[in-house]
Amino acid sequence: MSSAGTTMSGASRAACLIRPRCLAVCSTAMNFRTLDQLEARGKRVLLRADLNVPMKDGRVSDQTRLERLCPTIRELSDKGARVIVLSHFGRPKGVRLPEMSLRPVAAALQAVLGREVLFCDACVGPVAQQASQALRDGQILVLENTRFDPREEKNDPAMAKEFAELADVYVDDAFSAAHRAHASTEGVARLLPAYAGRLMQAELEALEAVLGHPVHRLAAVIGGAKVSTKLGLLGNLVGRVDVLVLGGAMANTFLAAQGLAVGCSLQEADMHGMARDILARAQAAGCEVILPQDVVVAERLASDATVQTVPVNAVPANAMILDVGRATVQALIGQISGWHSLVWNGPLGAFETPPFDQASLSFARAVATATLAGQLTSVAGGGDTVAMLHRAGVADQFTYVSTAGGAFLEWLEGRTLPGVAVLCG
Repeated sequence: MSSAGTTMSGASRAACLIRPRCLAVCSTAMNFRTLDQLEARGKRVLLRADLNVPMKDGRVSDQTRLERLCPTIRELSDKGARVIVLSHFGRPKGVRLPEMSLRPVAAALQAVLGREVLFCDACVGPVAQQASQALRDGQILVLENTRFDPREEKNDPAMAKEFAELADVYVDDAFSAAHRAHASTEGVARLLPAYAGRLMQAELEALEAVLGHPVHRLAAVIGGAKVSTKLGLLGNLVGRVDVLVLGGAMANTFLAAQGLAVGCSLQEADMHGMARDILARAQAAGCEVILPQDVVVAERLASDATVQTVPVNAVPANAMILDVGRATVQALIGQISGWHSLVWNGPLGAFETPPFDQASLSFARAVATATLAGQLTSVAGGGDTVAMLHRAGVADQFTYVSTAGGAFLEWLEGRTLPGVAVLCG
């Protein structure tokens, strides 16, 4: 067991928790325990975190996930718990790979926390046992990458038992891994008293507030490249939301399915029937589907391409739809005042390449303004969506922004997440 690095002083940026307007109903509705019910002093707490952070040249290049984890670690440590942090990193496929060690991540966590973080180069077995037993009240220990052991992703009961032997209680603060039934996310939670950490709690409360106990009118904005990857999501949402806004290349498939010419645009011809089915289901459910009325087109996806904005029924044969147009964005912004809640996954256009980011940025800023004014509960998630909100400068102005990725999408699809289900009684 060793120190992760030099301790640095100073507080890190607090996690982005839900704003007051987003009612904390989930803990009652789903009946999971939180840190409020945990008497932590003197207990060894096995904390499942998400330390799967981006790295560049051996250093953490984005500390967002570490910063969001800090409130739970600080609270447990300040209460006198002996905090044992468990996480995967990358996809080593059961092989110990030096470049996927959590040692440098532990050092980065220490810098963000501003207090000492110890590191152990095992996650189970005698070495991990010794390290956990040596902890004193308030100390923090990061264990090595759980996926170095091939039993982790198989949810092996023997490995789950070894995890359980390290601690007295289990706290899950990794909603981003909750869609996977692994030994560290599901198996061990069946063997120890299990609690939700503050980040897990915030994720669940935010999602439950907009979808589990929605106040209407509820809108969903869904972008992305392919209908085929979001069939479950769209099928679930049309029966639950009042307004479904479709953007990104996905919208091209819906436009083409209605007989509109979309030029050279990315679209899925084999999904036209499914797109028409989703539109029919939405109509039957009383869900308003909003598709672009005008679009930004170019002959190539490049920042120096010649662009023009055309009505959706006038896309040139040699052009691609790369963003929604100004009239569409203004119409969407005009609708915000009639919405109570909004969930957003996927940019409206090819935002990575300016100027095809303008619709997403303009709409994001309008949503942020309404949220700050207390007029709207706004929840967003997904890697591209989060990146776009940061570019717009409004990521901290939404009610809640999830960094969970796959788990966020599966929740929106209405699936049961094993890492969440095991916390509920």
